[in-house]
Amino acid sequence: MLVAATDVERVGLFPWEPQVDVRKGRLRGRSLALAMAASVAAVAVLAYWDAARESTAALEDFAEEQRTIAAALGAALLARSELGAPIDAPVVLKELRSVERQRSLAIFVHRPGEDSLRSTDGGRLSSARLLEAIERGDAVLRIPREEAAAFGLPARTALAGLSRVDAGASGTWDVVAIATAQRERDRQLSARRRLMLSVFLASGLVLAFGGAAMRMQRSELVLERELAVQDVRQLRDERLERATRAAAMGALAMGVAHEISTPLGVIAGRAEQMSPRVAGDERLSGDVTAILSQVDRINQVIRGLLGLARGDAPLAERIDPRELARNALGLVEHRFGKAGVRLRQELAEGDDLPVVNGDPRLLEQAVVNLLLNACDACKDGGEVVLELRREVAELEIAVEDSGTGISPASASRAAEPLYTTKGREGGTGLGLAIAHEIVASHGGRLAFTAVAPRGTRAVIVVPAAEGAAHA
Repeated sequence: MLVAATDVERVGLFPWEPQVDVRKGRLRGRSLALAMAASVAAVAVLAYWDAARESTAALEDFAEEQRTIAAALGAALLARSELGAPIDAPVVLKELRSVERQRSLAIFVHRPGEDSLRSTDGGRLSSARLLEAIERGDAVLRIPREEAAAFGLPARTALAGLSRVDAGASGTWDVVAIATAQRERDRQLSARRRLMLSVFLASGLVLAFGGAAMRMQRSELVLERELAVQDVRQLRDERLERATRAAAMGALAMGVAHEISTPLGVIAGRAEQMSPRVAGDERLSGDVTAILSQVDRINQVIRGLLGLARGDAPLAERIDPRELARNALGLVEHRFGKAGVRLRQELAEGDDLPVVNGDPRLLEQAVVNLLLNACDACKDGGEVVLELRREVAELEIAVEDSGTGISPASASRAAEPLYTTKGREGGTGLGLAIAHEIVASHGGRLAFTAVAPRGTRAVIVVPAAEGAAHA
């Protein structure tokens, strides 16, 4: 729609501000943060799992050592019995005492039916946990740190190896070897410290790289915003330029209409005065009638263009596409004959052209503008074809010429007011812009494409009337 310069602000041409999609940046930032947290958690979990596995394996190996010691002591007692050497409590305790290590390894024996354990120094010690393990026939038992001191060991977790020896006449003996796991626990603590240090180092590296990535991302977002602002400013400048041209075109159209109305009135008045005088001459009378008819047509076109400039809706008459094409061709035939350009019409076969609603004079003017532009493009002769056909629920009016062709840049700007490639050859840059506005006011669209090997194809597409029959 053509607008005046004072209407730019009123129609809200620039009611928006530059927008940057920050959601994408936030999503990337959150994803990066989650990836960093997941990496740190994975490192910690894997390190903890590895340390726990190593700790469990170390304790199992240490427990196996105590079971082996108890079994070896039992085997020694059995060998003594088989050799006929006496086995009684003082003798057994004395021999086992040499195996003990101060605050590291303690040896105890037990006879079935007794409710306590005998230490190598002859004392007795009651431990429900050990007695129950002996009754169950366990080979290894874990002693909590709070009970380890009762066996003369440091207050650390201890492991007991159990072995039962059947000494024949000397009866059955249970040998218990209890050793502290202090060294293994100290190693575990050292391993955990190394684990924490490794986790901290890995986390620091992850956070450092993640921080660098987030800073880079922030810089990218700032750059994206600057580019978006620059694009918006460029688009705003282009829209402002187009609005200025449209306003100039509207003002020009109003001025031209005002200036043309006076001479048209004079022409119409003189033609009406001549009409009775030439009534007897059929040829002159026809010429006067044609003058009055064209003056009336010019007035109607001017009123229609002024209505477009004011934003009024066009008329909604039912238009026969064939009649529309016929009238448009009749208006430009003399121009094509003078330029030596062939003009040909192609209609869809059969009765397959839909009726459309609109202002017939304005649509005729749009087609005329396209035909005249095509004629001007064929400088050294050539051919222009006007085609009409149905496209689903739309009417397509195409004007194709064999002229100089059109570039993609010109095709995108062809409908801009005051844009022309004719230079000093007489182009005003208004014909195609007016055609574009007329088509747009009828709910249609106008497009330009290049044709191989040379030439241009301009296509008007307007919607068919609701419930329209074929023309």
